[in-house]
Amino acid sequence: MFHYDYMTEYTCSRVISVDLDGDTVHNITFLGGCNGNLKAISKLLEGKTVDEIEDSLTGITCGNRPTSCGDQLAKAVRAAYNASQDPDYVPDED
Repeated sequence: MFHYDYMTEYTCSRVISVDLDGDTVHNITFLGGCNGNLKAISKLLEGKTVDEIEDSLTGITCGNRPTSCGDQLAKAVRAAYNASQDPDYVPDED
């Protein structure tokens, strides 16, 4: 199991933590944000693949922000997967 912590941008949540087993995502947790909604998202996405999460959540915005916790989760799981494949991986800065 590979653990990854992703620092979010432009959202109320500050950190998204995930565990990966290959490309399957487990144990999604958010630090900050809308507690009930984020617990629901985490539960619904447990056991999904990185591609499934990206396909579902990429591009979702929140209010007038350019992103959302869901969009940030899609970025987080991709970054986690890339880091699990390459120990020297550094996420791109937008």
